[in-house]
Amino acid sequence: MTMRCATLLICYFLAALAITPNSIASGEDRTKAEGKSQLSAEGKDATLGLPPGISNSQNPKDVPLTPQEAVQKITVPAGFRVTLFAGEPHVEQPIAFTFDDRGRLWVAQCFSHPKWQPTGRDRILIFEDTDNDGQFDKRKVFWDKGNYISALQWGHGGVWVGNTPNLLFIPDADYDDQPDGPPVKLLDGFARRNPNNVINNLTWGPDGWLYGCIGNSESSFVGKPDSPKSKRTQISRGVWRYHPQSQTFEVVTRGAVNPWGLDFNDHGQAFFTNCVMAHLWHVIPGGHYERRPGEFDRPHIYSRIKPCCDHLHWGGGAWTSSRGGQGAHSVAGGGHAHTGAMVYLGDNWPAEYRNTIFMGNLHGNRLNNDHLRRKDSGYVGVHGKDFLHANDPWFRCLSQKYGPDGGVFVTDWHDLGECHDGDGSHRSSGRIYKIVYGKNRKPVPFDLQNHTNQRLVQLQTHKNDWFVRHARRVLQERAQNGDDLSTAHRQLHEMLKNNPSETRKLRALWALHVSNGITTEQLVQLTNHDSEHLRAWSVRLLGDKFHIEATDIETSVLTRLEQLAETEPSSLVRLHLAAVLSRLPLDSRWELATALISRKEDANDANIGPMLWFGIEPLVGDTPSRALALLTKVQIPILRQHITQRASTK
Repeated sequence: MTMRCATLLICYFLAALAITPNSIASGEDRTKAEGKSQLSAEGKDATLGLPPGISNSQNPKDVPLTPQEAVQKITVPAGFRVTLFAGEPHVEQPIAFTFDDRGRLWVAQCFSHPKWQPTGRDRILIFEDTDNDGQFDKRKVFWDKGNYISALQWGHGGVWVGNTPNLLFIPDADYDDQPDGPPVKLLDGFARRNPNNVINNLTWGPDGWLYGCIGNSESSFVGKPDSPKSKRTQISRGVWRYHPQSQTFEVVTRGAVNPWGLDFNDHGQAFFTNCVMAHLWHVIPGGHYERRPGEFDRPHIYSRIKPCCDHLHWGGGAWTSSRGGQGAHSVAGGGHAHTGAMVYLGDNWPAEYRNTIFMGNLHGNRLNNDHLRRKDSGYVGVHGKDFLHANDPWFRCLSQKYGPDGGVFVTDWHDLGECHDGDGSHRSSGRIYKIVYGKNRKPVPFDLQNHTNQRLVQLQTHKNDWFVRHARRVLQERAQNGDDLSTAHRQLHEMLKNNPSETRKLRALWALHVSNGITTEQLVQLTNHDSEHLRAWSVRLLGDKFHIEATDIETSVLTRLEQLAETEPSSLVRLHLAAVLSRLPLDSRWELATALISRKEDANDANIGPMLWFGIEPLVGDTPSRALALLTKVQIPILRQHITQRASTK
């Protein structure tokens, strides 16, 4: 059988592009050239062809196993059970899915790939399993006019859709499973010349923002419809977020190759998975991450954040050698193309899997599992045993998520190929599997939209983070609608103060923040908390107030952050202080920067040095003479090098 890539949506590598350092004058020049190319092509609104390196080699006579046959070949650890939740013809080409507040699955079907068209027939389906036997028994079509759907999320009275080049919102305020009107275009400008590296993995963060990933071979210039380029935000590969109330768009991280998976652990730290380079990265707001050699996005970014895993999932050599995921590649984990990210925080699987991260491996036709362990200011992903083997070369897992009963749903795009192959021979295949430990639980119908505020607060202590996240978002929606949450806020403050669990205190903090129940003064007080995670999050949320909410920086608050930088014992908190540095006006950075660069214990930290540089670099460029005076304070070697180099550069 010949190999084809319906899953190019995930991992077009640019291997066919002859990119060398000599071919790129500078990151700034490349950004300008990319932007000119994109705007010129999109301005014509012409149908775009396949990018370099993609061919059509699929044999249309290839035939997959039936869904029923495929599920029988899947192997998982003892005690787990896999069922076919849905398969063709009921679901085809499932590119993304999410849950509503009743626990139903909303699934995006992408038929448009790999050739963007002005119109399309991509669909959003709703699946329901009323008896919770692991197989759907109700199905309906919500919307059928998508044209390159690659991401989906539910909340705030409708559905958020990555419909390249746009981020859409389809309202359904009365929850009758029918759009209340046409889609609302919130953002446009996401690049579409490369059909593979597109908007993906929309996820609600604990801070109430909608997070997403994108991987591009060229720059996107994202902004509100009809806004000029000067009002748009440039991004080429990384993590971004969008606030549902303020309608603010911002870049969270820049770099890597093709991020295609994002999730948060029990302490609210985010991780994304990636294709080509190493697979696992700790999300540090404001970070610039390693790219492929010879690729640049900013001048004067001399150090970049490195991946946080201590291993690779492939055996090295040419990337084409990992096709099929056999031999040394199988031993290592199957291959270097990864999709989806799930930090398991459900309540069905055994405790050993909690707070570990799962990701699909395209070449290896399996699910990889890494264990997240603290190291210095960040984390390291340690190789766990591969969790699922499909034993089927057609298996292409794109997303995995745990549901309200703690069971995990896994989508299978299902195609015989991986990367650099672009025909459309198979557009009728697709499966969704469900994995539970032991027996399925008896269903208890619910709708969190009908819960009282008190019950939503109580759910913040639930063992299954599915309920925690959904209940927190409903509280956020009610605050946005002007509901009286004073009683809920008192209960959450009580939880923040007296609950013995650090993670429950964090949940209370996040719920208070998204529902406007905590003040700047109270956040400042939390910088004295015994928990390093609560101190870190208080610093992070204060940074949002200054940068996003455009709150005037109170001298007392800035002074407190500077004091914290001098005395803080936790490298995790110092990392968040370093991240806040980039969010402050230039004139407000000097004292905080001076305190942080003086911490000798961070001399060899993999994250703090680069993050400090991202915040200091504009100071050095703006006032090199004053910046050179910092050299007498610097205790972090790479900063000494970078300051000297930047001060001598025009």
